[in-house]
Amino acid sequence: MTTRCKSVIIRPEAFLRRTAIAQRTRLNQDITAPNVRLIGAAGEQVGVVTIAEALEQANQANQDLVEIAPNAKPPVVKILDWGKFRYEQTKQDQKNKRNQRSQEVKQVRLSLKIGQHDLEVKSKKARQFLENGNKVKVSLRFRGREVTHPDLGKGVIYRFVETIEDVSVVEQEPQMSGREMTMLLGIKKESPSNAKDENAQGNGQADQAERQRQDAAS
Repeated sequence: MTTRCKSVIIRPEAFLRRTAIAQRTRLNQDITAPNVRLIGAAGEQVGVVTIAEALEQANQANQDLVEIAPNAKPPVVKILDWGKFRYEQTKQDQKNKRNQRSQEVKQVRLSLKIGQHDLEVKSKKARQFLENGNKVKVSLRFRGREVTHPDLGKGVIYRFVETIEDVSVVEQEPQMSGREMTMLLGIKKESPSNAKDENAQGNGQADQAERQRQDAAS
């Protein structure tokens, strides 16, 4: 005996309505308030109308009626293209997630007996990480009896931080975990006031040079 699968057709309107309900957003016929405060498709304030009038205006605009403030008295609804709105919102959410993923935590490992040359190499690498928008986890592992001198480890870490203090900010002070000490660095954001002061200083130097040139010419 052959069993036939019965196909189910889901209309776009029903799909939109079910999606909205799942996200606790009512739209169109699922809005139960008898009167609503309506915002038109262009963002204009229509005012308080009956739900029937609001639905009629949404139908005329060939768009959806979405309840955006259900707890207001009366609830606030807006005429908009719900499918397009959800699509753009999803794209924005995905973009935000990509931006969050793009910032990584890079690691730079130090040792208690690191030489100056190696320290400069590690510093250059950390600077590149920060300038690319990443955070930097500075770690120093103690070997043997070195673990009894955590103060020396802090000294090495702070000496390292001094080499990149122009581009970094300490987000987490040195912390000890087992035989490892770690510190977290983030990118230093230039304050508008500092940038303004530097521009003003540069303009002042340029003006002074121009005056000297004119005095020499005369």
